[in-house]
Amino acid sequence: MIGEVDWQTFWSPIALSLRVALLSSIAAMALGVGAARWMTRRSFAGKTLLETAFMLPLVLPPTVVGFLLLVGLGRKSWIGRFAEWLFAAPIVFSWWAAVIASVVVAFPLVYQTMKTGFLSVDKGLEEAARSSGANERQVFAYITLPLAYRSFVTAYVLGFARGFGEFGATLMIAGNIPGRTQTTPTAIYLAVDAGNATMAWLWTLSMIAVSFLLLIFARSRND
Repeated sequence: MIGEVDWQTFWSPIALSLRVALLSSIAAMALGVGAARWMTRRSFAGKTLLETAFMLPLVLPPTVVGFLLLVGLGRKSWIGRFAEWLFAAPIVFSWWAAVIASVVVAFPLVYQTMKTGFLSVDKGLEEAARSSGANERQVFAYITLPLAYRSFVTAYVLGFARGFGEFGATLMIAGNIPGRTQTTPTAIYLAVDAGNATMAWLWTLSMIAVSFLLLIFARSRND
């Protein structure tokens, strides 16, 4: 039965999922680290409300997130129209839509992990570096980030894994177009729906393997 597998069909969604996860995890890390650093250093009116908004994608059903993205980035929205004018193609039902969906759902995990990491850093060490003449960039690069290294690794692994396994929001905004927007989770859904247990199992095992390697990597970095 394995010999009858169309390996090009098998590898296509895996390659797309890895590409989406890589790009979305980098973007989620940049946004999450920046937001966590900013929020841990400031107190202002409405901070709790803003932080609650940051965490919403973590608790909202993925279909709700996907619907909101579809409305906000669709061809009837000003963002969607501007993007279509700029890139000569709509955002929705493209693989970039899958990246955006993955960034949105991965951001809360990255943000919360990095916030915990930054709060664990000894503020006295940061102040000592500043008093020695270090600017904020140097304090962050040579004091804060190294001390929060474990949180940084964990945040990236969580962001990558969340992007790699994203399904609901991706299906809503990117669709399930084979060879174009079909990621591994959506391919599994289609295979099960079509009764193709062989492909469903192969894709499932591939996701388990990638997830296992991610956990091994995270543990090796944090030991």
